[in-house]
Amino acid sequence: MEAIELNKLDSQFKFDVAAHPGGSGLTACFACGACTGGCPVSEVDPAYDPRKIIRMVLLGMKEKVLSSDLIWLCAMCYNCSFHCPQNVQFVKVMGVLREMAAQEGYVKASFLKNMDDIDRYSQNLRHQLVISIVKRKTEDFNIDPKELLKQISDKC
Repeated sequence: MEAIELNKLDSQFKFDVAAHPGGSGLTACFACGACTGGCPVSEVDPAYDPRKIIRMVLLGMKEKVLSSDLIWLCAMCYNCSFHCPQNVQFVKVMGVLREMAAQEGYVKASFLKNMDDIDRYSQNLRHQLVISIVKRKTEDFNIDPKELLKQISDKC
């Protein structure tokens, strides 16, 4: 675990985040970890921990958070919000952090466009995958995700 450098903390950061629409619930987090337990991204990437991101914001680790790849990994699925006993809207906080990172020059405009393209593509991909199995919902079958992906790739 890396040491926290006190001289690099920004005590105003959590208030700046909370002042944005969607950021206000941030300070209600008490680090129970329910968000992480319900997060599909943390299932495939154990280093991704929504609770830790919130803690970093609350501690004032502005530069570390806004320059981190972690704020871009959120799938924006809202599972964390459904699991949170404090009703912290983690997805909205991630949106605020992404917006701040862009405004403060931590990412280029081309990166934002690429992220938008990936989001659109992944939504379309999921839609096509679901459509392909919904048609067979009354059948008893198993799918091979890789084969299914090959079948629908031209539709995305």
